[in-house]
Amino acid sequence: MPEKCLLCEDSLEGILTGVYEAYRCHFVPQQTRLQCGEVDNYRLFTEYISIETEAEKAKKVMRTLRERMGEETFQAICRAASSADSRKADAIYHTIVKGLLSRRPSQIMGDLADDAVRTVFELSRNVLNEAHHFKEFLRFEELENGVLFARIGAVNDIVVYLAPHFADRLPGENFMIYDEKHELLVIHPAGKEWYVQRLWREKENSCGDSSRDRNGEPFIARESLVYSDREKEYQELFRYFCHKIAIESRRNERLQQQMLPLRFQSYMPEFQQK
Repeated sequence: MPEKCLLCEDSLEGILTGVYEAYRCHFVPQQTRLQCGEVDNYRLFTEYISIETEAEKAKKVMRTLRERMGEETFQAICRAASSADSRKADAIYHTIVKGLLSRRPSQIMGDLADDAVRTVFELSRNVLNEAHHFKEFLRFEELENGVLFARIGAVNDIVVYLAPHFADRLPGENFMIYDEKHELLVIHPAGKEWYVQRLWREKENSCGDSSRDRNGEPFIARESLVYSDREKEYQELFRYFCHKIAIESRRNERLQQQMLPLRFQSYMPEFQQK
């Protein structure tokens, strides 16, 4: 029999819909793969099937995972689905298959000898680590209208893990967190619940990318933001403070980059030029 490759949307709902369809069609797990997005390199003797995301099907899989495999395993799968790794869909599918066939499905994440389970575990941990880093390195900047605005460029889709953290600490503030790589905007009105808005452009560019323009610029450009006078003053004071406390003879850029990688520094005001 030819191998089956289910092409699903790059989202938790899309992946779980693919899992649902694989079970509904009684595909043999050993001859079935899941993949997010389009195919870059077609394989011989493989049948490619496009799967449309359906929320109801995804909810049924979610309910089964919670009941059979437990909340902790379900959360690990959710985090793995937020990863940017191309292996995630197939790893999640085969982890679910192995878990549902196991006598102790709630302990499946402990079976790190299995390639799929180990991949899900590693991707979940990677997403958690990046979210933890941004909780430390994220910087809010006050706009002219009083809204606190933060910009990040996360590798993984982690805004849903950052929003509860800052909503709990800044419940009375209007703030936004903008992930320019995934074009996602977390909006938190003061005293209300936060929500996530995906940004779309009205027209697609020549490459079919609707989230960025022809020059690859982010949807919300840094130059388009108007900061408050108080924000400008404090940014300058903070940059001056960081410069003055530095001991030139002990300067160690390699160690600094190990503790604070360059990809985080580009979003921090203290590392920006005047």
